[in-house]
Amino acid sequence: MKYLRQFAIILFVSLLGELLRILIPLPIPASVYGLVLMLVALTTGMLKVHQVKAAADFLIEIMPVMFIPAGVGLLDSWPALRSVWIPVVLITLLTTIIVMAVTGQVAQKIIRKEEKKNGKVSH
Repeated sequence: MKYLRQFAIILFVSLLGELLRILIPLPIPASVYGLVLMLVALTTGMLKVHQVKAAADFLIEIMPVMFIPAGVGLLDSWPALRSVWIPVVLITLLTTIIVMAVTGQVAQKIIRKEEKKNGKVSH
């Protein structure tokens, strides 16, 4: 029953994201609205982490399965991709490295800021 309640909360926030997408005519996907709403709810305390944690952990665990249809779609599109596969692979690798580097730098700055705030010294 715990999973069902937590999943219902996540679905409700997603529904609110869909409604926002309809109400606000910006080219932003409903899932982004939903993520922002979830972030606001969690940071303001309207929603506690323990109220969605188990269901969210489950969804994260099965996330790789959700990429199988996209992979199959790429295989079906091979004739169209054949002529541009090298640039696509290079761009994918480059952007992955950039995202990882930026994410690491931001995480390190946040950790250092928290350590300064708490009076701990980082090495």
